[in-house]
This record gives sequence, C-alpha cells and structure tokens, in this order.
Amino acid sequence: MHRTIATSAAIAVLVLLSASFAASQPWWQKLLGTAEADRFTACRSGTVAGEIGGPFELVNAAGETVRDSDVITEPSLLYFGYTFCPDVCPFDTARNADAVDVLTERGYSVTPVFISIDPGRDTPQAVGEFAANLHDKMIGLTGSPEQVRAASQAYRTYYRAQDAEDEYYLVDHSTFTYLVLPGHGFVDYFRREVTPEEMADRTACFIDAASGM
Repeated sequence: MHRTIATSAAIAVLVLLSASFAASQPWWQKLLGTAEADRFTACRSGTVAGEIGGPFELVNAAGETVRDSDVITEPSLLYFGYTFCPDVCPFDTARNADAVDVLTERGYSVTPVFISIDPGRDTPQAVGEFAANLHDKMIGLTGSPEQVRAASQAYRTYYRAQDAEDEYYLVDHSTFTYLVLPGHGFVDYFRREVTPEEMADRTACFIDAASGM
C-alpha cells in the first residue's frame, strides 16, 4: 500500500514538474513545438512575448494586391517604415540591403522587404522607387490604411503620424527588422544597432537550421 501511494505521489510530482516546465518555456517553443524550437535555439539572441507574424494583404509597386505568400518566397527581412522618413528608415533599410549583399557573397539568397506605415503619402510608385534605390531585390509594399494596420498588427509594430501642419509630417514608429522563413514564419528580429555582418551571421544560422544543415 505504501509503495503504491509513493509511486502515485512520484507520478503526480513528475506531472506537475512537466506542466511547470512547459509553462516556463519561451513563447516560440509553445508556438512551434519543442522539436521545431530546438532547431533554432542556437541562432536566437533572445525571446519576445506573444505571437508575431501572420498573413497580410498589401499592394506592390505595380499596384497589384499581394499576399504574404506571394512576397515571402524565400528567407526575407521585413521592415516597417515610410519613404518620407528623414533618417532612421534610410539607415535601417540600407543596413538590411548590406546584409543581403553579405549573405549573397556567402551563397544565401534573401529578400529585403519594405512595408510602408504611411499609406496617406506612400503610393505604390513611391515605395517602388524607394525600394529600388536601396537594392534591386528589395520589395516595396503599401496599401489602404486598413491593410497597413492589419499587417502592422500582425507583426506587433507601432506607428503614429504626428499632427500634420503640412505634407512633411513625421511618423513615429518602431524600428525592428523581422526575419521570416517560408514554411516557418517569423523566427527572429533585429534591433537597429545590429550590424550587416551580425545580421548576416544570424540569418545564415536560421537558414541552415531550417534546411537541416
């Protein structure tokens, strides 16, 4: 009897420990599952609370409505900004373009994507020209206010236009770059201080891990 009680107690403790361990896991392990999460563990620089990424529908430089599945056909670096941005956006997107070039030299193909959070001014032509001036592979996207808001919410970005005294108003916005892999979705993000080489290193790590290398 005592042995049975002891065994049952041990099983109960193991169940509680397992539940506690599962509850303590980073959000991406819960979302992707342990096996999938373990695949990318060595590549991650940290964790982010909550789910990030998801479907979106926007407008490309040709004025065509496209979905995320049309855009993210290979590893992609997504950035939310606007073409009138005086300093931050040009710097960040140029850094992303440089990282893509570093990756190309290493044998990796990655697409930089620029998503406007200023649909009032950023026409398809404007985002197309902005993207093309930065990199020949960069995809520029805009859309209606509703489409832009939905894409921003999917990636949990922030933006707010300042009071417009004229057409040169500024837009406050977050400045993360998101790494998205086909078949895996969002896998990591990069802060502004990350260099092109550091971005390339981490991106390559994720690409290799996704392919099982």
